[in-house]
Amino acid sequence: MGRVIAIANQKGGVGKTTTSINLSAALAEKGKKVLVIDTDPQGNTTSGFGIEKNELENTIYELLLGECTVQDCIIKDAYPGVGIIPSNVNLAAVEIELLDAEKREFILKKEIDWIRDDYDYVIIDCPPSLSMLTVNAMTAADSVLVPIQCEYYALEGLSQLIHTVNLVKERLNPELDMEGVVFTMYDARTNLSLQVVENVKSVLKQKIFDTVIPRNVRLAEAPSYGMPINKYDPKSAGAESYAALADEVIKNRR
Repeated sequence: MGRVIAIANQKGGVGKTTTSINLSAALAEKGKKVLVIDTDPQGNTTSGFGIEKNELENTIYELLLGECTVQDCIIKDAYPGVGIIPSNVNLAAVEIELLDAEKREFILKKEIDWIRDDYDYVIIDCPPSLSMLTVNAMTAADSVLVPIQCEYYALEGLSQLIHTVNLVKERLNPELDMEGVVFTMYDARTNLSLQVVENVKSVLKQKIFDTVIPRNVRLAEAPSYGMPINKYDPKSAGAESYAALADEVIKNRR
């Protein structure tokens, strides 16, 4: 049965989408079959795999409204070994449309249950908010992976996120665990990055990945070419870091 990992942090710009794209591609490089689900209306994970998001007939929006089946909206082999359920700006309206829906927190879980046996990993890229979409992702997930940017306000909002994870665990998904925290945009040349890592380690009682994702120009460039980093520049520091993170995620499962 596939392991479902939600990548979440209500702060924007912390590397959620970068992690969703590149962790998925790195897992696929290691022979794993991966499905990526883009639950962010910005659709950056979708376009990061080179998919023209605004010309799609079936996306996660249609899936959540029951207008298509989960098989209808999977784009197979968006990258070798990686399928994707895409997203676009239409998804922004889904909260209002599902306002009165019965058991609306479980819609995504029900759909994933149909196909999770077909994959080793299902990676869900969450929007930068603690919205109904994020709650749907956490209700469907086995664990939550939290990217944290190495910057001064790193811990701000993190306690709220952990509170939300605990609430979902208590009320909707008793199996939910913390996969761990991964530091992103680490700059070895600055004392600040080092201080942030030490600070978070001293405050957080959560698992922290050994792998740290560096601030890397090639990593920032790759999405504009519609490629994961291990295709765009496989020898870059960013590609090596996500390969190492994939190894840790695989090890977590044993």
